[in-house]
Amino acid sequence: MTGIDAAPLNWSDLGVSELVPTGTVTLLLADVEGSTRLWETQPDEMTAAFANLDRTLAEVIGAHSGVRPIEQGEGDSFVIAFGRASDAVACALDLQRAAPTPIRLRIGLHTGEVQLRDEANYIGPTINRTARIRDLAHGGQTVLSGTTTDLVSDRLPVGAWLAELGTHTVRDLPRPERVVQLCHPDIRNEFPPLRTAKSSRSHNLPAQLTSFVGRAQQLEEVSRLLVDNRLVTLTGAGGAGKTRLAIEAANALSGEFDDGLWWVDLAAIADPAVVSITIARTLGLPDQPGRSPLETVQRFIGNREILLLLDNCEQLLDTCGDVITRLLSSCPRLTILTTSREPIAVSGEVTWRVPSLTLENEAVALFSERAQRARPTFHAIDDDLALVTDICRRLDGMPLAIELAAARVRALSLQQIADSLNDRFRLLTGGARNTMRRQQTLRASVDWSHALLTDAEQLLFRRLGVFMDGFDFDAAQAVTATNELEQFQILDQLSLLVDKSLVTADEESGAMRYRLLETVRQYALEKLAESGEATLMRGRHRDHYVAAAVRLEEDERLVQWAEQETGNLRAAHAWSIDCGEFEPALRLISALQRLWETRGRMREGIAAFDLAFNDMGYRDEDVAAAVWIRAVADRSILTAWTADSASLERGEEALAAARGLGDRGLIALCLAACGAIAYYLPEVSQAYWADAIDLARQARDRARLCYFLSCLAVASNVAGQPLASQLAAEEGRRVADAIGDGFVSRHCRIWQATAMGWRGGVQGADEVIRGVSEEARAAGERMLELFALVCECSWFAYEGKAAVAQMKSEEARETSIAMGGFHEDTIHIAWALSALAAGRGAEAKAECEAAIGQTVPERMPYIRALTPMTLALLACSEVAAARRWVDETVGLTVGNYQLNALVARAHVALAQGERDQAERDAHDALALALVTGAFLHVPEALEALGRCAADYGNHRHAARLFGAATASRTVMGVARWPVYAIGYDDAVAQCREAMGEGVFNAIWAEGSAMSTEEAIAYAQRGRGERKRPASGWESLTPTERDVVRHAVDGLGNKDIAERMFISPRTVQTHLTHVYAKLGCTSRIQLIREAARHA
Repeated sequence: MTGIDAAPLNWSDLGVSELVPTGTVTLLLADVEGSTRLWETQPDEMTAAFANLDRTLAEVIGAHSGVRPIEQGEGDSFVIAFGRASDAVACALDLQRAAPTPIRLRIGLHTGEVQLRDEANYIGPTINRTARIRDLAHGGQTVLSGTTTDLVSDRLPVGAWLAELGTHTVRDLPRPERVVQLCHPDIRNEFPPLRTAKSSRSHNLPAQLTSFVGRAQQLEEVSRLLVDNRLVTLTGAGGAGKTRLAIEAANALSGEFDDGLWWVDLAAIADPAVVSITIARTLGLPDQPGRSPLETVQRFIGNREILLLLDNCEQLLDTCGDVITRLLSSCPRLTILTTSREPIAVSGEVTWRVPSLTLENEAVALFSERAQRARPTFHAIDDDLALVTDICRRLDGMPLAIELAAARVRALSLQQIADSLNDRFRLLTGGARNTMRRQQTLRASVDWSHALLTDAEQLLFRRLGVFMDGFDFDAAQAVTATNELEQFQILDQLSLLVDKSLVTADEESGAMRYRLLETVRQYALEKLAESGEATLMRGRHRDHYVAAAVRLEEDERLVQWAEQETGNLRAAHAWSIDCGEFEPALRLISALQRLWETRGRMREGIAAFDLAFNDMGYRDEDVAAAVWIRAVADRSILTAWTADSASLERGEEALAAARGLGDRGLIALCLAACGAIAYYLPEVSQAYWADAIDLARQARDRARLCYFLSCLAVASNVAGQPLASQLAAEEGRRVADAIGDGFVSRHCRIWQATAMGWRGGVQGADEVIRGVSEEARAAGERMLELFALVCECSWFAYEGKAAVAQMKSEEARETSIAMGGFHEDTIHIAWALSALAAGRGAEAKAECEAAIGQTVPERMPYIRALTPMTLALLACSEVAAARRWVDETVGLTVGNYQLNALVARAHVALAQGERDQAERDAHDALALALVTGAFLHVPEALEALGRCAADYGNHRHAARLFGAATASRTVMGVARWPVYAIGYDDAVAQCREAMGEGVFNAIWAEGSAMSTEEAIAYAQRGRGERKRPASGWESLTPTERDVVRHAVDGLGNKDIAERMFISPRTVQTHLTHVYAKLGCTSRIQLIREAARHA
C-alpha cells in the first residue's frame, strides 16, 4: 500500500534508511536561518544545539509516524515524510517548540505525489515546491501550502490555528502558491513579510487605474540611468507625465532594490521643515527622542538598498537639495529618483527631460485609450484618426492635455474638439516650441477645458483649488457655498466637474473623496486669485478644518480623519501663520493632540506649535488666554514622549495664567504639562500629576483622569515606586476601559505589568501584558507595541525563559529599526536582560554599553538605573569595574532602582571578599523592599546574606536564608540567573556538609515555609537597634511586633517559637517586655491594642 491508504503503517519502526513512503505524501522541509553565520560566530553553541536537535528529531519523528530519508537535504537542512498531513503539522509544531537556542528553524509543508530518486530519497516537483515554500519563511516560522492546509484545517494540534499569508509567486515555479502560517501560543507568531522576490510591503507605489501607454524607449533609458547613477531627476513642464514615468520606472526596477521602493509625494508640502517629516512618515517612522526627522530617516535607511522616489520637488528645491545630499552621503546603497520642473542642482545629479509623446503612435494611442474610457463606443479610423493626430499635435503631445481633450468626447465630436482648439490656441502656430511654450500648451489645454464650463462650474472649480490632498463632499459644501453658489447646487456641479475630468473621484472607506490633479489645482488657484476670492476662500477653508478638528477632538474618529486630511490641515495651519492669525493655528494643533501622540508624530506637533510661538509677530496677549495656555501645555506634554527639552518656567507661567482664569480643566492640563516636563525629576513630577488627578476627579473628567493616571504610573516608575505606579496604572486602566479609550488602557497595562514585575508578580505581569503588542499593532500604535515587547522580554528573562526573552527582544529590535531606531536605549537593555538570563555576559555588557551610549542626556539617570551593567561586568569577571560602576549607581538612584543596585553591589562585594559591605548592602536592600514594595530582587539579597552567614560559620542561619530565597523565587515565578550562581553552590554545599543532610534539609524547609515578608523580617532581626520611645506601640522592636502578630493570630508560645526559630522562653520574655511597654496585663488587652494599630 502507498500514500494515504498506507497511513496506519509506522514507517519509523521499519528504519529510516530502508523505507520511505511513496504515492501521496506530506513533506516537511526545514533548515536553520543564518546557519553559516551562527557556525562562524557561535561554533560551541551550535555544536551543542545540533546535538540537542538530533535528539529531538529522533523523538518527534517517531512520535508522529514520520520518516527521515537518508542523506536528503543540504548542509543543516533536513527532510521528513509523512503519510498523514496532520502528523506533519504536529511534528512541525513540536520542532518549533523544542528548537534549541540559537537555532531558529524555517519549516515548509506541502502535500503531493512524490517521485523517488532511489529507494531512500525523493526527487521531482513535490519536493521542489516544498523547498521553495520553506524558503519563503523566516526563522521560527512554519508555512503550509494550500494543498496541505485543506487537508489539516479541521485536524490541527490543540491550541493551534492557521493564518492566511496570501497567494505568492514562488521562485522557479510556474504556478503561484497559497501560503498559510501555523500559529500556536507556545511559538512566535509575528513575522516580517514572506521572503518573496517582491514583498507586498516592500513598496508604496500608488496603484495605477489606467494603462501606461507608450514610452517604452524612455522607460528603458530611465531604468538604465537608475542602475548606473544614484540620483536621477526627471524634469519637464507640468503635465508632461513625469510622475507616471517615474512610477513605472520604479516598478520596472522592483527586483533591483532588495529593501523596497518608496514614493514620497511633496506636492502638498509648503513648509520646508515638513519635507523630512513627510519622508519619515512615508517610511512609517515616528518621531525619535533627541533625533531630527532627517536623522531618523538616515538611521533607518542606513545600509539598506532602497529606491526613494521624491515627487514634485520644484517648490522646495533648496530643502530637497539639502535633504538629498545628506541622505546620499550617509546611505551608501540608496538611490533617489526625483521629479521636478527644474533640476535640483546638487552634485552627482543626472537630469533627464521627459519628452512629449510621439505623435505617430504614443500620443494617438493615449488619446484613443482615454477616449474609449469616456465613451466605450469610440473608435478612431480614417478621417477620425487624422483628426486625433491633429489634436495631439496641437496639444504638443502633452499627456495631461491629451487626457483632458479625450475626456471631451463624452459631449463633443472630434471635429468640435479640433475646432475649439483652433479657436483657442492660435498661439501654437509657429516655429519650434521651447520649455515655456510647452507650459503654455498645457495651460491652454486647461484654459480651454475651463472655458467650456458654466459660470457655476467655474465658480466651484476655482474655489476647490484651496483643498490639498483631496476633500469630501461635506468640506466642499462648507468651504465653497456662498450666496452665488448655494449648498444644494454643489453636488450637481461637483459631479459635472468629475465628468469633465477636472476633478477625480475615488471611493475610500465607503465614502467618495475628490481631488484636483496638482497642475489643475494650481490653475484653479490662479483663477481664484484673479477673482479676488482667494483670501475669503482660504479663510473659509481654514475655519472649516479648525472647526472640524475641534468638533472631533474627543471623538474616536479624529485620528483616522486627521490622517486622511493631513494636507488640508497643514494648509490651514500655514495660512493662519502667514496671516499672523495665531489663535486658530494654535487651536488646530491642540485639537490634533491625540493624533500626535497615538501615531508617534509628536515632533511634527511640536514643530507646528513652534511655528506660531517662534514667529516674530507672536505675542501671548494677542491670543485668547485659554488658547495659548492650552497650547503651551499640549506642547510640553508632547516633549515628554520625545525627551526634548521644555521650559518648566514656561509651564509654570501657563499654570499661573490658568489659575488666573479660574478654569479648573485648564489648570489640570497645565499641572500635567509641568509633570511631563519634570518626568525625570521624580519628586517634582509626581506632585504635579497628583494635583492634576485631584482636579480631574473633582470635575469627573474621566478622559483626562485615565490619561493623567497613566502618566502618573510612568512618573512613579521613574521614581522607583512600583507600588504607586501599579495603583495608578490599575485605576487608569479601569477608567479607560469604562469609557472605551483603548490607547490609554494599553498604556496603563504596560506600566501595570512593569510595576507588578518589580513587585515580584512576574507571572501576573505576563497575564496583564499579554496581547498588548498585538492590539497596539492592529491599532497603528507602534510606540505602545514596542513598549509592550520590551516589557514582555524583561519578564520572560526574569522567569529564566532566555530563548523566549531573546525572541521578544529580537521582535522589539526589529520594530525599533522599522521605526528608525525609536527608543534604542531600552531595546539594548531588554537585549542585555535576555543575554544575562542565558548566561552570555559579554553580550550583555556590549548591549549595556550601547544603551548608555545611545540615550539622551535627559534620560541618562533613568537609563543608568535600568541598565544591568554591574551584573554584566560581574558575569565577565571584571569585578573592579563592576564595583566602580555600582558605587556610582547607588548614589544616583532612588527607590527600587537603588534596591537593585544595592543587591548587585552586595554580590560584587562578595566577589571581592568584603563580607561586611555585602551584608550592609543586602540589609539596606531588604529595608528598601519593605518601603517600596519591590520584592523582585529579595531572593538575591537573602542569598547574599546567606553566603555571608556561611562564611561566618552560622550554617543554620545561612541554610534558613537559602531556603527562604528559593521559596520566594518559586512564589514569584522567577529563576536565578547564572551571574547570581557565582559562589552560591559552594556556600550551600558548605552548609550541608557542616550540618549533615538531615539537619540541613530540616532547616532549609523551615526557611522555605516563610513568606517573603517573613523572610525579610527574619533576616533583619537583630540588625542594630534604632532609637525608640520607652513605652507605647512605637517602642516595640521588629521582633516584638512579630511576636504580637503571631499571638494575635492565636498561636501559643510554643507555636510562636517554632515559627520564629526561637525558644518558648524567649517568646515569653518578649511578651513580658511587650506587656510592660503597652501597659497590658492579658492577651485580650494585647489583641485589642494591636487592633488599634493595625
